[in-house]
Amino acid sequence: MDNDFIKNAVSGMFDEIVKIRRDIHMNPELGFDEIETSKKVKGFLLGNNIEVREAAGTGIVGILKNGDGKVAACRADMDALPIIEENNTEYKSRINGKMHACGHDAHTAIQLGTAKFLSDNLDKWSGTVKFIFQPAEETTGGAKPMIEEGVLEDPKVDYIFSLHAAPEIEVGKIGIKYGKMHASSDVFEIKIFGESAHGALPQNGTDAIVIASQLISYIQTIVSRNIDPREEAVITIGKIRGGEAENIICDLVELKGTIRTLSPEVRKYILAKMEDNVKRFVEAAGGRAEIFIRNGYDSVINDDEMTKLAEKNIKELFGSESIVKIEKPRMDVEDFSFFLQKAKGTFLRLGVRNEKKGIIYDLHHPKFDIDEESIKLGMALQIKNILKVLEKGEYENRR
Repeated sequence: MDNDFIKNAVSGMFDEIVKIRRDIHMNPELGFDEIETSKKVKGFLLGNNIEVREAAGTGIVGILKNGDGKVAACRADMDALPIIEENNTEYKSRINGKMHACGHDAHTAIQLGTAKFLSDNLDKWSGTVKFIFQPAEETTGGAKPMIEEGVLEDPKVDYIFSLHAAPEIEVGKIGIKYGKMHASSDVFEIKIFGESAHGALPQNGTDAIVIASQLISYIQTIVSRNIDPREEAVITIGKIRGGEAENIICDLVELKGTIRTLSPEVRKYILAKMEDNVKRFVEAAGGRAEIFIRNGYDSVINDDEMTKLAEKNIKELFGSESIVKIEKPRMDVEDFSFFLQKAKGTFLRLGVRNEKKGIIYDLHHPKFDIDEESIKLGMALQIKNILKVLEKGEYENRR
């Protein structure tokens, strides 16, 4: 398809999509509470002749069927954060203590624009598109429950694309990353039980604080002395609580932390080490331990073929100077990972930074904002990504 046709169509609906983005920004809702946002999304999709299904509480899936062919999907997250916005824009959050500080309002708006274009141009492609609007990316994750409720089935999704606002990248540019892009996350809690005694008579007790200090050092060696230094992994203990008085031997210490890895194999190794060795280490020091591990998001690992396709599309739409090749993966998390385990896809970073406009703040900052010109690039790229895999004639036969 002519790139100018796509860009002209995007420009034509830009004002409408910006208005939607600002409306969502002014009315932020937290994870699994995106009730009004979901209503807006549903109304827009139905108004553009797109079938709607609900999933995972506040999640919405738009389904656009257009004859035989492959099935492509794009995903946008909808939830905001519990942050007080400090910007003074006309579209500043109206809900005290809630803010779209991660760009999910823009993600949602971009996907609605993509849906409108594809619905208006059925003659340009063949197959089925699913528009997945996901709740709760910032909290416990809405991707997994949506997948469990079958959003990638009936019909089965072959390809999936998503993007994220990137304040480290200038507006007009888009970041791509082959392979590993975001880390996995796991949260752990350890309780160390000792025996209380008078601080002047330590031989009569078992000091949980001393054991905890030794355990913290041991836990750090799991990465530093067991993992190949060329692998990415980090264990952070972010909370420690124990003791009641300066002259009493502590009988209980609680540790809480997080494990971040990029390799599924390294993740499995570290979790096994934690499960097997923490209790034995504490017992060897004379105490007793309980450990609880809660699995979080998996690693985001982009499909090389789909990433190459996106790179080519960026070049054709905006020129090679608009491509930012991300060299190092990020150790923060993204539950788009679960979608990538089920379909070929790639996760892209959309430049939103504009220093001249003062748009310089990082994600989750109370002054975070985007240059709304980025919305044009996001829509154009998502449209072209979908069109390329669903052009008349199967994509598989054209490679």
